[in-house]
Amino acid sequence: MKPVPRIKLKVNGQEYQVEAPADITLLELLREYLSLTGTKEGCGKGECGACTVLMDGQAVNSCLVPAAKAEGSEVLTIEGLASPDGRLHPLQEAFISEGAVQCGFCTPGMIMSAKALLDQNPHPTREEIKVALSGNLCRCTGYAKIITAVEKAAAMIAGSPSR
Repeated sequence: MKPVPRIKLKVNGQEYQVEAPADITLLELLREYLSLTGTKEGCGKGECGACTVLMDGQAVNSCLVPAAKAEGSEVLTIEGLASPDGRLHPLQEAFISEGAVQCGFCTPGMIMSAKALLDQNPHPTREEIKVALSGNLCRCTGYAKIITAVEKAAAMIAGSPSR
């Protein structure tokens, strides 16, 4: 019997050592081994963005990342976005207040992609938001409210009044 590798990583600020088969993805590790089910599996091919998480600050499709590649990495999922006291992140607040959530399946991936954008570019243009979210598919909203929510969150984070 082949030994099961131990993967060491930090997820949402907490250190983990996970014994898992070598052939699983980061998405499977998060959902099945760490019970972090906010990250969704949509297509399993990296085309829909539902599984987007931040790995070492970069947005990645966790369905395409072998779990072993996350060794030593810092991963942020939707569960790690709210503050420890339960206060929502401005992106989460903006998605709710702007009605950018309908069925909610794509929302975690959208928010994590938007977080990666705002971390890199705190004052994005509408076009930059569209480009940053272009790898995330939504079948419900038509994207207008999502883009507006990201604009609102950027303003909230910057401390300026929004609409």
